[in-house]
Amino acid sequence: MFTGLVEEIGIVRSIKKSAKSARITIQADKVLEGIKLGDSISTNGVCLTATEFSTNSFTVDVMAETIRRSNLKDFSPGQEVNLERALRLGDRLGGHIVSGHIDGMGKIVNYQNEDNAVWITISSDAEILKYIVQKGSIAIDGVSLTVAYVDDNVFKVSIIPHTKDATTLLRRKIGDAVNLECDIVGKYIEKLLGVKEQAPKNQGISFNFLSENGFA
Repeated sequence: MFTGLVEEIGIVRSIKKSAKSARITIQADKVLEGIKLGDSISTNGVCLTATEFSTNSFTVDVMAETIRRSNLKDFSPGQEVNLERALRLGDRLGGHIVSGHIDGMGKIVNYQNEDNAVWITISSDAEILKYIVQKGSIAIDGVSLTVAYVDDNVFKVSIIPHTKDATTLLRRKIGDAVNLECDIVGKYIEKLLGVKEQAPKNQGISFNFLSENGFA
């Protein structure tokens, strides 16, 4: 699990692609402190496993499913990426609970300055937007942010100077794809309600039915 508070910006050093997967090496510093083989590192919001590491880089294997669902397929040497180590028990949860299992992608459609903040407008499809609520949380390329506006086509976030300097969000171009992970709570609620709705409707009259409706 992660918090969506980016620890540092890494740099993609090499990519070895196969037919559907990839092996990526990323230059880093802070996230390598105390690293062990098998540790999880959020890379642009995607939870990846460190399979090799050195004093200034780590390597991950990216499977086909991750390539399909994320912007990792667009990575190129020299690209900057947001990095965060997994949350430790006892740490402050300054962002929100982020699993690193992204739901899909969005597209940056506009930037707008407002005093010391910058508004970012992102479009996505209905399957993503249905989980996004105003004043709720969203992880964009691994960055925990508060949703300030949402409609049927886009949502907006506003970022402060610290987030601008500590992440890659304002280094992206209009039209770039970003990884999105919606708040996990909404997805669990939908699943539970869906299971309830799929329960058989014609179960007949039973003692439980009578009790639930005030007859017993």
